[in-house]
Amino acid sequence: MRGTMGTHRSSAVPLGWAWVALIVYASLFPFEGWRWPPGVAAWELLRLPWPRYFIPFDITSNLLAYAPLGFLLCLARLRHGATLVVALATAVLAGAGLSYAMELSQQLTPQRVPSLLDWVLNAGGAALGAALAVLAQALGLLRRWQAMRERWLERGNGGALALLVLWPVALLFPTPVPLGVGQVGDVLREALAGLLAGVPWADPVAGWLAVAPAAEQALTPQGELLAVMLGLLSPCLLAFAAARPGWRRLLMAGGAAVMAVAATTLSTVLNFGPDHAWAWRTPGTLVALGLALLLALAALWLGPRLAGALALVALTGLVVLVHQAPTDPYFADSLQGWEQGQFVRFHGLAQWVGRLWPYAAMAWLLGRLGSR
Repeated sequence: MRGTMGTHRSSAVPLGWAWVALIVYASLFPFEGWRWPPGVAAWELLRLPWPRYFIPFDITSNLLAYAPLGFLLCLARLRHGATLVVALATAVLAGAGLSYAMELSQQLTPQRVPSLLDWVLNAGGAALGAALAVLAQALGLLRRWQAMRERWLERGNGGALALLVLWPVALLFPTPVPLGVGQVGDVLREALAGLLAGVPWADPVAGWLAVAPAAEQALTPQGELLAVMLGLLSPCLLAFAAARPGWRRLLMAGGAAVMAVAATTLSTVLNFGPDHAWAWRTPGTLVALGLALLLALAALWLGPRLAGALALVALTGLVVLVHQAPTDPYFADSLQGWEQGQFVRFHGLAQWVGRLWPYAAMAWLLGRLGSR
């Protein structure tokens, strides 16, 4: 039986790559202490050990971590016209291969423990996810999803859908202002300073980069209001660049506002405790959210290309403003709780999604505006 979903661009592809990045990050974090195990031959690394201890959390997480990957890979193959058997086999083999590569890599870092059981659970999780995708295909759920997507979005906008799905994840790491994602300047400065350290001809530049900038002053109330407003308006305009003009955009804007409030509140709870869940909700923030929604309403009937151009402007303004804001001074204390818990790798991933999301959105918009 041949897949019937056609060869449309699927959001499962970019989401699948994003999930691969998540797995690699979670498997190899903290990316340091690499060494060859002393006295171990190369062929011995290929044999994974069976664990001595069984931790329920690890068993559950290893099984479930690869299920979304198997689902997305199988779905992507089905969407590109593969048969059910080929799609299922591709997802299972790819998941098992990625897991084996991660377990082998863990043998080179002392902070991680490779395990044959982990590989078995990961492969089983990929098979479970792929089976769910096949079941969804058999029940006609994928066709219904495709029909609904075509009613809401222009064709070929799977990348925008993936970005919109990742946006709430980007908000889980504390931002300098609510919804203020994209603050990556300090990280780039420190990385470049490290690369240039010890290079004679680059000593002046390395010295200049190594000096931490003076403590930034907080944004003015007007600047913070503008940053929060652009933080919500940007994903709304990104959605409008991918969606057909009309009333459905109203629901998209409302959904973006709901997700912004939910993700920001959850981030505050995770990092500062339930007692501070609504600490981010200041009068200025609420005004900014209201203004963003009013501007989104004014853009409901704009064409996708104009909406995309305005989204680029909004994203550019957002990243300029967040780089003028200081890093949250209270986050260092809450970070200790993450570092001592089981979710530190998810925390680090959310941080990177928050840093890179606006630039990925800009890249997609530029590519979309540059196409015919």
